[in-house]
Amino acid sequence: MCECNSWTNCLKCVDRNVSGILSHSFYLNGMHKPGDVILGGLFEVHYTSVFPELTFTSEPNMLSCQGFDPPGFRHAMTMAFAIDEINKNANLLPNVTLGYSLYDNCATLVIGFSAALSLVSGREEKFLLHENCLGTPPVVGIVGDSFSTFSIATSDVIGLFKMPIVSYFATCSCLSDRHKFPSFFRTIPSDAFQVHAMIRILKHFGWTWAGLLVSDDDYGVHVARSFRQALAQSGGSCLAYSEILPWGENSAELRRIVEVMKKSTARVVIVFAHQIHMIQLMEEVIKQNVTGLQWMASEAWTTAAVLQTTRHMPYLSGTLGIAIRRGEIPGLRDFLMKMHPDIYDRNNNGNSMVRQFWEYTFQCRFAPPPSGWLQGGGALCTGQEELANMETEFLDVSNLRPEYNIYKAVYALAYALDDMLRCAPGRGPFSGNSCATLQKLEPWQLMHYLEKVHFTTPFGDEVSFDENGDALPIYDIMNWQWLPDGSTKVQNVGVVKKTALKGEELRLDEDKIFWNSDSKQPVQSVCSVSCPPGTRMARKNGQPACCFDCVRCSERKFSNETDSLECTSCPEDFWSSPQRDRCVPKKTEFLSYHEPLGICLTTASLLGTFICAVVLGIFTHYRSTPIVRANNSELSFLLLVSLKLCFLCSLLFIGRPRLWTCQLRHAAFGISFVLCVSCILVKTMVVVAVFKASKPGGGTNLKWFGSVQQRGTVLVLTSIQAAICTAWLISSSPVPHKNTQYYNDKIVFECVVGSTIGFAVLLGYIGVLAILSFLLAFLARNLPDNFNEAKLITFSMLIFCAVWVAFVPAYVNSPGKYADAVEVFAILASSFGLLVALFGPKCYIILLKPERNTKKEIIGRGTAKS
Repeated sequence: MCECNSWTNCLKCVDRNVSGILSHSFYLNGMHKPGDVILGGLFEVHYTSVFPELTFTSEPNMLSCQGFDPPGFRHAMTMAFAIDEINKNANLLPNVTLGYSLYDNCATLVIGFSAALSLVSGREEKFLLHENCLGTPPVVGIVGDSFSTFSIATSDVIGLFKMPIVSYFATCSCLSDRHKFPSFFRTIPSDAFQVHAMIRILKHFGWTWAGLLVSDDDYGVHVARSFRQALAQSGGSCLAYSEILPWGENSAELRRIVEVMKKSTARVVIVFAHQIHMIQLMEEVIKQNVTGLQWMASEAWTTAAVLQTTRHMPYLSGTLGIAIRRGEIPGLRDFLMKMHPDIYDRNNNGNSMVRQFWEYTFQCRFAPPPSGWLQGGGALCTGQEELANMETEFLDVSNLRPEYNIYKAVYALAYALDDMLRCAPGRGPFSGNSCATLQKLEPWQLMHYLEKVHFTTPFGDEVSFDENGDALPIYDIMNWQWLPDGSTKVQNVGVVKKTALKGEELRLDEDKIFWNSDSKQPVQSVCSVSCPPGTRMARKNGQPACCFDCVRCSERKFSNETDSLECTSCPEDFWSSPQRDRCVPKKTEFLSYHEPLGICLTTASLLGTFICAVVLGIFTHYRSTPIVRANNSELSFLLLVSLKLCFLCSLLFIGRPRLWTCQLRHAAFGISFVLCVSCILVKTMVVVAVFKASKPGGGTNLKWFGSVQQRGTVLVLTSIQAAICTAWLISSSPVPHKNTQYYNDKIVFECVVGSTIGFAVLLGYIGVLAILSFLLAFLARNLPDNFNEAKLITFSMLIFCAVWVAFVPAYVNSPGKYADAVEVFAILASSFGLLVALFGPKCYIILLKPERNTKKEIIGRGTAKS
């Protein structure tokens, strides 16, 4: 067991444990260029490998790589081009020459893993390290690997060295775990962002109901789990179904999945799978003729040309897909065109990949062939072949996607190295404010700068890494278009990216999108139609959140948004509109001067006041006549004034309640009526006293009922009511109040009495005086005719008491403004009753029967009657 506590010790540990594997298994296929600083690269130049049969001979069994892949070799040459471009840039890494060591992983884990270890330790087959190891490591950073599985295995070990690895194609979100993979970076977005990008597109087009298909592997299962979690967090969308596409020929399972798609109401199908899965699925889709679906493609099959055929396009046209960002790399094609075996070193398999490409392209061979590589026969390569004359995929630079990520990865390492070398001595980020140097460079020092790197590519894209080593993610959005001439085109219609300033951003050029529908518009894919404003969503039992009923908001609640989860209560002074989509001010209700009821009561009040003034004028004009002078004309004038006040106080109950009207209305009402009833009570007492004085020995009774005593009695009785009102107003004054309990959609403005006891005492005091007046007048009703006023008082008090007895239940049971109307009506009715009963007969005699308005007539009638 060896202890890995430094760069040197780590390499020694690796040398002891794995050098034998490398020595006896295979040769590494690569190409190299010397330099002051070396960058490593891992690429898939061959897409398969052959493991030899096991033998017991002493000769080593060589693992062979087969199936040359021109795009994979173009990836490797893109890194070579980027390094050549950096070396020519006087502003980036001046006086430092970058070199490279590029290896082929042959799409095989053991080869890719061994190549990575070789990059860390050196190019030799065995790990050789001097005891006094000085200088820079064999490489300072690695670009690769292309597979997530390979990157996981490599980063597990290389992470021990803190060697920065920048992948251009590994998308597994698990690689964002900084605890497991502390030195892993990447310039391709992780699957997590691809999931977010898909969801952003769903939301943009209002697709809330979709189906999900994933491949039956770690990629599919992991993406499905991430998609469900992200969809649940984003809200608003849900899955109608989620199915796993099988590997291999499984017609029954594919038939079942397509039947699920046919029966579902979801018109959008999201597929995270590989090309082979889509090929098998589409065979069943075509067989069952399932049309009208909007397909959404993951990065794995967005640009799959094998599906863009006249057989598939009736079903797949209009597909929207996520693709790796396409970039422009000026000068790359010229660099590739200049490639020639003579430019690269041929010694010791140093640049075998160039010769393999040459042999593959021109179907020739170099002599002798590289050991361990199975290449076809053919004529000998002369080196005079012209690459420009060949139709080869290698020279196609029209759709640079992985190449663009490789380009960014190389520049990220170069900018990090440049920042490190520009460190001012004594101001560095390491211990003692030291700076890193090329002579004693540790990989973790470069990783420190790589974490902080930030630059913009010539294509205009920002490159930087977050705390998990992920670059600012960016995807192109592609659309499969079926042109009128029958050809197909994969059109770039937008971009989805994340920037340091704006966060996630989706840009779509919808005018460029081809929709596979008769309307040429996006399909509608919802479980339930959106709930309009004025309603809320009520989830259907046992179904996903996207399936709901629209329930109308209840009274006093509203929703002003589409698909509102809850209805919001209106403020207290507001009410929901008939459509329930907004709050409107509640109607206000009070006894107004402008409504018919208020106008009638106001007219009656003013009419009563006017009649009182007329009667007062009549009595003033005829004040010397016997009928006016009878029974203390002064009390009659005071009674008319009090009745006028009673009529006028009713106006305080009409109009919007204010603080002063609330305080004054009951006080004015109480005092006015007490003044009125007090005058009647004193007049009744005078009638009784005069009658008793007319009897023998009764003259002494009149001395207690002179004018002074009468005025004093009225004043004292009225003062008591004034004291009650004052105490009431001070202790618990009536105030205006907005009552919302009577009606839901109205605010009733009213005056609350404040103290119910005070109001009851006020009314009770009036009642006591009225009852007392009624009883005295009733007892004096049979007096001689010349004192006939007792009968009038009896009748008037009977009317008064009847009105106010009826008032109490009517007032209690009348809501809002009608309570005020009842009180005003009671005031007017009792006032008119007193006015007519007490002064009507006298006015009749004064105006219509003046011959009866004589002392002789009144006395004569009285004597005869006696």
